[in-house]
Amino acid sequence: MMETSLQHLLFSCLLVCCINNEVLPAGLTVSPSRSQFFQGDSVSLSCEEDNISAGWTVRRKTTKETRAQCGDGWGKPGGLICNVTYLFILDTGVYWCESREGAASSSINLTVSGGSVILQSPVLPVMEGDDVTLSCQTKTSSNLPAAFIKDGSLIRTEPAGHMTLHHVTSSDEGLYKCFISGDGESPSSWISVSEKPSTTTATDVTVAPPPISDPSGLVLRVVCHLVVFCPYFISTLLMVSLYRQRSTSRDRPVSMVINETEQGLDENYDDIMTVVTTEHHF
Repeated sequence: MMETSLQHLLFSCLLVCCINNEVLPAGLTVSPSRSQFFQGDSVSLSCEEDNISAGWTVRRKTTKETRAQCGDGWGKPGGLICNVTYLFILDTGVYWCESREGAASSSINLTVSGGSVILQSPVLPVMEGDDVTLSCQTKTSSNLPAAFIKDGSLIRTEPAGHMTLHHVTSSDEGLYKCFISGDGESPSSWISVSEKPSTTTATDVTVAPPPISDPSGLVLRVVCHLVVFCPYFISTLLMVSLYRQRSTSRDRPVSMVINETEQGLDENYDDIMTVVTTEHHF
């Protein structure tokens, strides 16, 4: 019974260690922050994370590679950063961060254009309600009149080559590209819009029923209690176990002595009775 309890507590502590050592996902950042590049441009990719020991690296999937790590035929690794000094059209693909254990971050798409026009758009999802500015530029200028197209339909033409989407919603998601007369058309890039986190007002807090316990918060509290009390429980049970073993080892000789004493007394009594009986008959 004691051994079973100890095993259960040890298992709980190991579970706590595993939870505390859980690898949190990293975030891939791009500098300069855009999704389209001209051939010959340079770019830096970095994995932003809190657990350096997880060994995050940048990987990619292109038309020629499926899961190539930075430094394996492309890029120059430097810690958590991967530098690409000269981009080729074949560098177009999906990029992400991955740990030694196989955990992966969200992926991003980078496009390298061999043409003369690119669309500067956010490389990461934009928050619902924010303003987003798209820029159409050539290798030499970013202020030329440009037409902006979404999902194959013309939105409008801007004389300065910049278009701002105000207070974006999920309906603004889609494939965007731009066109500059005399220079050509840019590749298409997908713009994602993420839902804005809901906020609770003071009125809502007053009239709302008591909230249901958050499972994640409950787990966190249990983990904290286990981390604090596991060593004390284990040490206490070990002391009790050792005490019981010592008590058992001390009690065993005493009982044997008592038995031997009683047996000796019985034998002496039998001897005395034999002598008395013999003398009486004599």
